Amino acid sequence: MTHRGSRVLRVGALSRVEGEGALHLRVSGRRVEEARLRIYEPPRFFEAFLRGRAHTEPPDITARVCGICPVAYQMSACRAIEDACGVSVDRPVRELRRLLYCGEWIESHALHIYLLHTPDFLGCDSAVDLARTQRAAVERGLRLKQAGNAILELLGGRAIHPVNVRLGGFHRVPARAELRPLEEQLRRAADDAWETVRLVAGFDFPDASLDADFLALSSPTAYAIENGTPTALRTDGARRQFPVSAFLDHVREEQVPHSTALHSRLDGRRHLTGPLARFAIGGGLLSPTAREAAREAGLGDPAHGAVCRNPYRSVLVRAVEVVYAVDEALRIIDAYEPPARPHVDVPPLRGTGHGATEAPRGLLYHRYRLDAEGTVTDACLVPPTAQNQGAIEDDLVRIVERTLAEGDPTDEELTRLCERAVRNHDPCISCSAHFLDLTIDRA
Repeated sequence: MTHRGSRVLRVGALSRVEGEGALHLRVSGRRVEEARLRIYEPPRFFEAFLRGRAHTEPPDITARVCGICPVAYQMSACRAIEDACGVSVDRPVRELRRLLYCGEWIESHALHIYLLHTPDFLGCDSAVDLARTQRAAVERGLRLKQAGNAILELLGGRAIHPVNVRLGGFHRVPARAELRPLEEQLRRAADDAWETVRLVAGFDFPDASLDADFLALSSPTAYAIENGTPTALRTDGARRQFPVSAFLDHVREEQVPHSTALHSRLDGRRHLTGPLARFAIGGGLLSPTAREAAREAGLGDPAHGAVCRNPYRSVLVRAVEVVYAVDEALRIIDAYEPPARPHVDVPPLRGTGHGATEAPRGLLYHRYRLDAEGTVTDACLVPPTAQNQGAIEDDLVRIVERTLAEGDPTDEELTRLCERAVRNHDPCISCSAHFLDLTIDRA
């Protein structure tokens, strides 16, 4: 719809990002005066209804926050409550948790790469449209997702909202023989993961660069997934760490009038969490196979400090992380011996606990306060998408202004551009299937 002095465009539903939201752009000439990524879903009050629950309940409750990455919520909740109660789990159980998390990375990244993001690069409107011309690629993506789901089903009891996870470990752990079919499936998936890297490496990536600090977990011994120390990498190359218990001293949430989700700043600066941040901060600890995949994909050698700031190329990092997750899953299975006990006891204790893990979309932080009976008196959940919103808005401004400087795009062209730019970050706004209602005001 066009009016004198302004132009307003609305897109009612976009099915390749999880959640409901809107983007408002105010454009004057060739400048974007304002960009607001507005999440308008009703608040879900998870933090509120966790209060008053037993300390054993958050892993199951918070898993319902997201149907795509429930393991991330379960693992962050377990780590936080075990921290509050002063409990550490045995190494075999930690390895099983990491294997479960690898399954989530595989299925989530495969979903995003093939069904949500690849259509943008190949000029398709949807994965269904893509399947008409790239059937083998879509089938490869589905096989990868099935491999990830198989891990979740075996260790978690089911692929969506696993039910076998509990404080201190698992209700039941598998016998070694139960892992053999999974190992065979993952060896086939390793080939599909490599073909995925080769596919996305051939995409045409627009030039772009993020102007935001990176934040990810890091570990001295492995690419961080289910544990690690929060590590920030500034745009000037400075690096610093802080304990998980100090997370809210550095990452400050703030309410913005245009969104029901909170925005976050890292020490007062815009920051981004997720694959680009993980690769920049911990890429040197990827497996040799994954580092080779990174080099083949044109990302450089992470062992020598390669950093990628192009948001369009985040799909490349996700593909490399699939290679790593399959590689890591096979490593864990190959060395697996059933633990002596499926879980350790986590008796209640008055205290405050903090936990953070790397969800497929980025760092997920949980904090719980417990009373002496183990009742949750306070809860705080900081998901990656909430942290990334400000950086996404800034990214949109730069991309749109560069496009306006190069020509006079139509509203339809700007809409496609903005949708694609948001999809680069794979935001999980919620678990529904609609995203963007775009409004552009031109003056």
